[in-house]
Amino acid sequence: MTKKRFVESQIYRILQENESGVPIPTLIKKYGISQATIYNWRSKYGGMNISEIRRLNELEDENDRLKRMFADLSLENLLLKGKLEKEK
Repeated sequence: MTKKRFVESQIYRILQENESGVPIPTLIKKYGISQATIYNWRSKYGGMNISEIRRLNELEDENDRLKRMFADLSLENLLLKGKLEKEK
């Protein structure tokens, strides 16, 4: 996975600034992010506190890890089935 540029606490702080009335163009210049990034963060993390954001990111990382494990095991299973078919 690629390293994320902003950690949860920074994202939370940026969203809090926006909610407190700081205009989006000001945040874009201040943090060097795009308008789409702010809207994506708002739709994904809006209304969450910092612990919920951390938990969500942990669950996403765990989900990615489990998906990779499943893919590896599925591939291994297919290879073993292929070997069994050849032996028959």
